[in-house]
Amino acid sequence: MEMPPGTLVFEDPPVHDIHRRLLARVFTPRRITQLEPKIRAFCERILQPVTGADRFDLVEAVGAEMPMRVIGMLIGIPEADQTTFRDRADATLETGDGGRIAQEDILNTDGFQEYIEWRKKHPSDDLMTDLMAAEFEDEKGKRRTLTDEEVLTYCTVVAGAGNETTGRLIGWFGALMARYPETRRELAADPSLIPNAIEEILRFEPTGPFTARYVTRDVDFHGRTVPAGSAVRFIQAAANRDPRRFDDPDRFDIHRVCQHLSFGVGAHYCLGAALARLEGKVAAEEILRRFPDWEVDWDAAELAQTSTVRGWKILPLVIQGAGRAGRAG
Repeated sequence: MEMPPGTLVFEDPPVHDIHRRLLARVFTPRRITQLEPKIRAFCERILQPVTGADRFDLVEAVGAEMPMRVIGMLIGIPEADQTTFRDRADATLETGDGGRIAQEDILNTDGFQEYIEWRKKHPSDDLMTDLMAAEFEDEKGKRRTLTDEEVLTYCTVVAGAGNETTGRLIGWFGALMARYPETRRELAADPSLIPNAIEEILRFEPTGPFTARYVTRDVDFHGRTVPAGSAVRFIQAAANRDPRRFDDPDRFDIHRVCQHLSFGVGAHYCLGAALARLEGKVAAEEILRRFPDWEVDWDAAELAQTSTVRGWKILPLVIQGAGRAGRAG
């Protein structure tokens, strides 16, 4: 199948490098850092309805909401329409038993075109405006701006990637903190440990556990020839548990210092890594501040069935001392 230009995860240099540089202008450390107050405000707002509750679904309340608001703000999607775009992206990745993602849905850009036309007349400080105005030299040496189709692709890729993976990270935080209550209590007592805890969660339960590639020519890997036309799957989740790299890799340890592969490595390292880390940190801080003690109703919990990401579709938290938490919050 033909993938439209700007689908970074499916591109090779030099085209990949050209397209990546355009997005890198948006995902700068300074810009991400400036988002923290808004991200925290989103998190506080979506946690307000469940503060004091004795039970709630963490995915529904936070995992499916906060990343959507952040990505919507970053791209420039009006808040009233953000839920529609999130649901469309989620539906694209869902698969049934033994099924696979529909080819025609891989990059569904329905709905973005009207915003592009509107943004042309109403520029703003967002990704869509920046992409429409960006000048660059393409792979043919021509100086130009992006076509509407290319802007559509970029926005679709960012919307899908930013919603799904970060939402799953928040779900794994809730699940692992229930499984390891001593760790949860340690983080609640010392929030400065949360950033490293997020790294260990990403290593231990990566939201993107594998990546597949199509081999266009014969290539040698470790003394074996992989013939052209083959499909190759790289399992980052297995690499994150490699005993040659990590001591006692199946032990969850928030004090572990490690370099995991959940964001990839090299040319395809995730552009949104800093944003995902920030959202995970803020969500963990705000959740622990309101709910320092919880269990999961595992009988009612459900893993999502998707083509590319792994995480919880439903994760009911049962709050211990809910009344006290509500008054304290």
